[in-house]
Amino acid sequence: MILQFVFQPWIPFIYLYGVGGIFFFTGMYIIIKSGALNPNRKHHKWWIKILFGGYFFFLFLHAFLIISALYL
Repeated sequence: MILQFVFQPWIPFIYLYGVGGIFFFTGMYIIIKSGALNPNRKHHKWWIKILFGGYFFFLFLHAFLIISALYL
């Protein structure tokens, strides 16, 4: 019973960034391999950093807010 209470808020987080991450990284792989974003070009490299940075920024922000709500 106690484990259900502890893991229950993390299930949507794992689904969102796990399953969503699979789609995101698959899409980024396709985008880079197709040449839509060329990592050799400075401006494209900047956008690649922004996209990956945004994913991890929201992942860490979401995790921080869940931890804050549960334990602070």
